[in-house]
Amino acid sequence: MSPPPLPEFKPPLLMRSAFAQTAMASLKFRARPASLMRDRAQPLIVDAGDGVRLKASYSVHPNPRGTVIFLHGWEGSQDSTYVLSCGRRIYEAGYNIFRLNYRDHGGTQALNEGLFYAGRFTEVFNAVKYGAGLAPNLPCHIIGFSMGGNFALRIVRQTCHEQIDNLGHVFSISPVIDPNKAAPQVDERRFVQRYFLRKWSRSLRLKQSLFPDLYDFTDVFEQKTIMGMTDVLIGKYLSFGGRKDFFDAYRVWPDDLSAAQTPTSIIMAKYDPVLPAEDIWTLNLPDNIKRIMLDYGGHNGFFSSLNGPTWYDNYMLDTLASFKQ
Repeated sequence: MSPPPLPEFKPPLLMRSAFAQTAMASLKFRARPASLMRDRAQPLIVDAGDGVRLKASYSVHPNPRGTVIFLHGWEGSQDSTYVLSCGRRIYEAGYNIFRLNYRDHGGTQALNEGLFYAGRFTEVFNAVKYGAGLAPNLPCHIIGFSMGGNFALRIVRQTCHEQIDNLGHVFSISPVIDPNKAAPQVDERRFVQRYFLRKWSRSLRLKQSLFPDLYDFTDVFEQKTIMGMTDVLIGKYLSFGGRKDFFDAYRVWPDDLSAAQTPTSIIMAKYDPVLPAEDIWTLNLPDNIKRIMLDYGGHNGFFSSLNGPTWYDNYMLDTLASFKQ
């Protein structure tokens, strides 16, 4: 069956600002409606290899058509608004939902001594394989947002060498492509910078309180920018030669996906205020990977109304419905 045509996305005039679209993605009230997905969620601690433990939740649908794995953004969690809202709609359409927390996310700082950084790919890949294996006879799909979109694309890259047998379609929403360009841009947007400074500092304070013999972040907290905090952490606690090596560890390089066989959709807003949207044009993509650049929308936000589904909710449901089971 051929894929469905792209639905139109032209939000009302008052909702066309990329900043407004970005802010709406995290509005708490969008996660408040009663949700069978949340009511039926089973907490899991996943063995992600080498002694790493990651927390997840698994919501089993009584008549599942497949499993969908959600990967949240940096300093988000399995309970981020955009995950809960999208997950609820996907669950109601007939899919098991596996929501993963990365190391040090979702209040899981106590599970592992080592610090999170996005270059820790193997543990996330192993956890995704575990989630896919919970229903091995059903197709498994992945939805990643921002940093999760970056992880999703690296998973597609990895499947060229290590298959996930039941992997179906991968959706990458507002992904980080080149962190060397994307990460410094966070400091250029004051409201974005404040948001991440607050959340990252809170996470590191909790980590320090749990492992006081390992971590003293006093000099990290003295920094006033994300890049300043990053530089201090790299120099003191992480085994990288410098900022470029650190960012290259999770970069999606131009030819990384050129031989990938997994059907994939990369969805980006042209004026994303958090990262450079034009980076998706640097990727050399095969026909099975669709690059979708929308004229409207923001970072993780593609809204035509406050309460209704997002553009990507409808697109993903249409795509999954056309997927050959």
